[in-house]
Amino acid sequence: MTHHVAYFRVSTHDQSVEAQREALGRTFDEEFVDEGVSGGTLAADRPGFGRLLAHVRKGDTLHVFSIDRLGRDALDVQATVKRLIDKGVTVDVRGLGPIAGDAGKIIVAVLAQMAEIERNRIRERCDAGREAARASLKATGRTHRGKVSLGRPMAADASQVASWRQAQGASISQTAAHFGISPTSVKRYCGQHATS
Repeated sequence: MTHHVAYFRVSTHDQSVEAQREALGRTFDEEFVDEGVSGGTLAADRPGFGRLLAHVRKGDTLHVFSIDRLGRDALDVQATVKRLIDKGVTVDVRGLGPIAGDAGKIIVAVLAQMAEIERNRIRERCDAGREAARASLKATGRTHRGKVSLGRPMAADASQVASWRQAQGASISQTAAHFGISPTSVKRYCGQHATS
C-alpha cells in the first residue's frame, strides 16, 4: 500500500498550509511543514523538508501544492526531484499528477524552468515598480503610490534628530533614548557609524 506524504511550505502571511491542504484534496499519512521559510532557501536546508528527505522510502508518494515548493530555483527543484525519484518516491504535483522515472525528471526540468521564468518576471516587475517609485520620489517628493519614502516610514524626523544631537553634544545612545528610537536609526539619521 502506498504511503502518502505531503509537504507544505508557506513563507508569507497570505499563504496558508490549510489552503494548500484543501487544494490537494486528500488526507495524508504524514505531513511535513516549513512555515516562515523563504523560497530562497535550498529545499534540503529547510528543517521540515530535511526531515521529509530522511523519512520517505521507496514506494511512497510525495504530494506538493506546486513545483516551486520543491526548491529554491530550477536547479534545486531538479536536484530535489531526482533525489526523490532515485529513492523510489513518486512526486505528485497538484495539477500535473504523478512524476516518476526518467520521463518525470524531464518533465520537472521543463516545469522548473517555467517556474523560474515566472519568478524572474515577477522580480522584473518589482524592480520596475521600485524604479518608478524612486523617479517619482525624486521629482515630486512622493512615490508613484503616494508614499513619502521607499522603505519603512522613519521613526522620527532625521533633521530634528541630527540637530538635537549636535546641539546637546549627546551620544548616539542618549539621542536614541531621548527620541525613543533605535541607535541604528540615530546613526542613519545623523550619517554616522560610530558607536557610543
